[in-house]
Amino acid sequence: MILEISNLIKRYGDFLAIDNLTFSIKEGEIFGLLGPNGAGKTTILNCIIGLNKVDSGTIKVFDKDLREHEILIKRDIGIVTQNISVYKDLNAYDNLMYFGGIYGLKGKALKEAVEEALRFAGLWEERKRLPDEFSGGMLRRLNIACGIVHKPKLIIMDEPTVGIDPQSREHILDGIEKLSKAGATIIYTSHYMDEVERICTDIAILDHGRIIARGNKDDLKSMVSIEEKVKIKVAALNYTIIDKIKQVYGVKECSITEGYIYIISNKGSKNLGKIIDLIVNSGNEILDITIEKPSIEAVFLTLTGRMLRD
Repeated sequence: MILEISNLIKRYGDFLAIDNLTFSIKEGEIFGLLGPNGAGKTTILNCIIGLNKVDSGTIKVFDKDLREHEILIKRDIGIVTQNISVYKDLNAYDNLMYFGGIYGLKGKALKEAVEEALRFAGLWEERKRLPDEFSGGMLRRLNIACGIVHKPKLIIMDEPTVGIDPQSREHILDGIEKLSKAGATIIYTSHYMDEVERICTDIAILDHGRIIARGNKDDLKSMVSIEEKVKIKVAALNYTIIDKIKQVYGVKECSITEGYIYIISNKGSKNLGKIIDLIVNSGNEILDITIEKPSIEAVFLTLTGRMLRD
């Protein structure tokens, strides 16, 4: 395991921020950590990087106890904060030279790492420019480059795409997926549910310092789904087919909506095959089938009772 947290407790005075938390993250995962404001996300991240001292419990990173090997562990952790953490009086290249040097890189190895990180971020041609000359998206990419220049095994990304244009966001998300494929493990927090659905291989929903649900996006969606929704586009719409589909076991509703047959069934009915047979045997042609699932945002709202930005 890259990260193992066991029975973690953290208090701020009388406030219990982390409540006996236990979870682990495997190598190569993109682990989405979601929670409303005050749920404990920032506290957990600060505990992992050693900024917060825990009251009890253990944190192991790379199979090493954080309390005993904190300095050694930190060399292989990259941090990309929500707030931009670059020096405005240094150009892009010199920023990376500085951050790479902090992690012990020197000479040729440092220069090669800086070039690789800048190319990864799409900023090599802009390396001599100052951060104040960058757009918001370019600044975010520079922030990421500074956090990964030393090729960390574990990367913590806290809201890395806040307030940027769609093109820059796409560039960053593509980059995160490439980092994962190259072997990095990533802890990812975001208020953008579509990002979490796209890139995260494992998702945990945190509330009041506890993980209340965890799994991949399909696992989480199945937790709250009580219905199965299907849209079927056919060559010829008619209400005779609608009436027949309504008689199929488990079908709750069937209607024609925006040129599709829209069907709602009870969860677990397993009746799609029967519905398809009914349509085909009636002499009609199926052009498209879409199975609808709840969004991660709907899952989050159902489980926590709050919107992510509450």
